[in-house]
Amino acid sequence: MSNNDTQIIDAAVPDAPAHQPEPQKIYLRDYEAPKYTVESVALDIRLFEEDATVEGRLQISRDAAGDVLLHAEDMEIEALYIDDTRVDDTAYTHSEGRLMLHDAPATFALRTEVRICPQTNTMLEGLYKAGTGDETMFVTQCEPEGFRRITPYPDRPDVLSTFTTRLEADKRYPTLLANGNLIEAGEVADAPERHYAIWHDPTHKPSYLFACVVANLDVLSDHYTTSDGRKVLLEVYAKAADIDKCHVGMQALKDAMAWDEDNYGCIYDLDRYMIVAVSQFNMGAMENKGLNIFNTACVLSSPETTTDARSFNVKAVIAHEYFHNWTGNRITCRDWFQLCLKEGFTVFRDQSFSADQQSAAVQRIDDVATLRAYQFNEDAGPLAHPVRPDSFVEINNFYTTTVYEKGAEIVRMLANMLGKEKFRQGTDEYFRRYDGQAVTVEDFLSALSVADERVLSFIDWYRQPGTPVVSGHQNYDAETQTLEITLTQKTRHVAGFDAPKALPIPVATAVFDKESGQIVAEEMLLLDKETQTYRFDNITGAPVVSLLRDFSAPVQLNFDYQDADLAFLLTHETNGFNRWQVTQILVNRILLQNHEPAIYLEALAKTLPNLAKDDAMLAARLLDIPSAQELASAISTDYDPDAVKAKRDGLYQQVAVHLADMWQPLYESLPITEYDDSAEARGVRALRNVVLDMALTAGVDNAADWAVQQYESAACMTERSGALKALVNHQVAGYETQLKNFYERFKADDLVIDLWFSAQAASEQVRVADIEALIAHTDFDWNTPNRVRSVISAFTTQPAVLWTPEGLALYTQAVAKLDDSNPVIASRLVQVLARWYTLVPSKREVAHRYLQALKEKVQSKHVRESLDSVLGAADA
Repeated sequence: MSNNDTQIIDAAVPDAPAHQPEPQKIYLRDYEAPKYTVESVALDIRLFEEDATVEGRLQISRDAAGDVLLHAEDMEIEALYIDDTRVDDTAYTHSEGRLMLHDAPATFALRTEVRICPQTNTMLEGLYKAGTGDETMFVTQCEPEGFRRITPYPDRPDVLSTFTTRLEADKRYPTLLANGNLIEAGEVADAPERHYAIWHDPTHKPSYLFACVVANLDVLSDHYTTSDGRKVLLEVYAKAADIDKCHVGMQALKDAMAWDEDNYGCIYDLDRYMIVAVSQFNMGAMENKGLNIFNTACVLSSPETTTDARSFNVKAVIAHEYFHNWTGNRITCRDWFQLCLKEGFTVFRDQSFSADQQSAAVQRIDDVATLRAYQFNEDAGPLAHPVRPDSFVEINNFYTTTVYEKGAEIVRMLANMLGKEKFRQGTDEYFRRYDGQAVTVEDFLSALSVADERVLSFIDWYRQPGTPVVSGHQNYDAETQTLEITLTQKTRHVAGFDAPKALPIPVATAVFDKESGQIVAEEMLLLDKETQTYRFDNITGAPVVSLLRDFSAPVQLNFDYQDADLAFLLTHETNGFNRWQVTQILVNRILLQNHEPAIYLEALAKTLPNLAKDDAMLAARLLDIPSAQELASAISTDYDPDAVKAKRDGLYQQVAVHLADMWQPLYESLPITEYDDSAEARGVRALRNVVLDMALTAGVDNAADWAVQQYESAACMTERSGALKALVNHQVAGYETQLKNFYERFKADDLVIDLWFSAQAASEQVRVADIEALIAHTDFDWNTPNRVRSVISAFTTQPAVLWTPEGLALYTQAVAKLDDSNPVIASRLVQVLARWYTLVPSKREVAHRYLQALKEKVQSKHVRESLDSVLGAADA
């Protein structure tokens, strides 16, 4: 590759299209209720070798005169009938994905006959082909706007209807699935080599919840008896070689069903619940009514092939999609601006479920670490948007951490403020009042307000972008034994939005006595003005204040702590999350404000040994150092990725060396034993992997031998992959042997080979040439999102390499390639570059040049909207 930037750019991006019309922006303020109702839908989908035909029968009633608009993209319309009379070509228009029926009657039956080609649909939206050869399957993804690629329909979430679906295919695809309950199946009378199945879903649902699968799959079956005595058939479908990896998911489903009944009174309503594992899928999973489509990475799990982290994620995602049955399906969104309504509430529910399955403190750490690394970064840059956006060009671009994770944090604030009983009272009212409807954020808050009207003030959390910064200080008067805490909130003004308002911010607070280390006062403070002072009486000794316990609000904390106070809290805090949080504050001060690390290192040395015995998982997390992405989000100008990496690596080295005498005895106290899936055993494995990496960093004698031995004697994938990553990261002599062994051992398992790819792409030692070699590997596949993420997305964890001319050339080339075939993935890759404008001038200039060149070449509205936002940052 030439070192000339211009030549690199030209080689990286395909020729520009002849014409790129400006994509249309859609605004929340322009919402209008649908002018017609679709009372029922009957679909007949017939799959053939080269294409598919779809006949749709819609019973439509209109409330107002005028044309009827249906969405119809990427299809050939063969015939239209109104009340069985063929529609003349002059009675409708079909252009730019819109089918307009002129002068339709007030009530009528519409029959449409169209031809589509799922075999060539690389966008993975609508009905598409996944897999090859004997593993070929046809599957749908309709959220948010994929149904319009299957059949003409008013494809919007506030049009709810009942669906009956007939599927027909060759018998080499014995699995024919759709939403609801199976009512008929058999052989096609005049074509004995073909068969059919008819499914009926009695639930009124929007089209984005439609799903069907045509495949050759095995099934794991089980049953669950609901609290009202109904026996529900549970089925997990996967290819034959993977069916033994479905047991974890099946158990998680049963656990989730019981948990939802116990905690929310939500009972499942259909006769069966189905999950299908798909290898090529843009999302993690999809909550289609009664027929969930899952990325294989989010449903398949076994100790030999799945890390603890991914196995636990399987359980969380299974629960998430099940919980959507009520928070998303039975009560759905009025429009896509309300996406946070179903996703924020459901993420909060799945996080709560997960907290009941392991250490609640560690679950909270995991949730907040994700929020800080990704959502705070989003809020700090040009992609900042409200939890409920007020406009979009392509709704796929708003499946963001702001909508999901920050949306969940708002629900958590409401739950904490109301308390368990009142929150349950409010959610019961929400389910009672809005079951079977398409609703808004305001409706959700209105239902909760029956328990406490203060929740209505939280609407501004949904409307206002940016992360509030809560600053403050304390003043203790020993003579009067009073403590005053003064807090101030400030949110940056995001261009294009109104000036930020003061938000209601719950601040969970505990006051510790510095002498005894005991808590002497606890209170949930509500900061709802720009500045407020809170008074605590009868504080008899010098206090240390612990704020934002359990991360009671999604804010940045900038309290006037002394480093010694933070070290005190690391040692004495009873809240596991806050022990982690104070270490993060200390580390950020060291890395970003040049504080001396001595107090932090001493506190770790004092705390870690006992904590490792009591809570290995929490001990492992106390050694966290913020990721490069999180550190970058805190730097608003002259960000130098090389300098940040050097400083971060330097602190990691200091920790490893300072505690070097601890690593061998600690590693030996965590022996590999027979696999156990308990929270305690997962904690031991997590800590062992951290200690191994620390020992290698510190140069502990024989640490390289530990890594090789752990790789070879591993009882599960967590141990094996942890050793492999350590060997690769530290370039331990002969690490290529383990890499080759890992590949040969697991080359038949795509998800494990994703780990093999990512271990190299995310390595601390990675070079652009390494990424090019991985892309050139015979197992790399641009059409499989998991594989793309395992290399291209993993590469972004090393910004010091990404932000070089060679790194940007490779990355923008990947975006341009995917723009044509899978713009959803391409757009998400673009968003990683959002904070280019904060770079040091030399790197900023190069990044801007690559982004501008990319903008001239891409065609999809997905990528163009993201690029417009990213490039607009320089002018914001």
